Amino acid sequence: MLTCPVSVDRDLVTRVQMEFMEMPGLCLSERQARRLWNLDEAACARILARLVEQGFLTRTRTGAYLRSGRVRTQRDAA
Repeated sequence: MLTCPVSVDRDLVTRVQMEFMEMPGLCLSERQARRLWNLDEAACARILARLVEQGFLTRTRTGAYLRSGRVRTQRDAA
């Protein structure tokens, strides 16, 4: 039995969290996140879902991911 994927996911979750912490206001679609972190679709969806479940990320009305506690206004998007 291999436990590597769980460990890799944990490392990737930490990496994604750090990116959102280092770049306040970072707002990414799932496609942008996959490209930024070079992840396949399943791994990216799993990591983002985990961070939403933990309350670290939230989803915007358009489906993008944003760090919880940061309200993005129209002016921020411009």
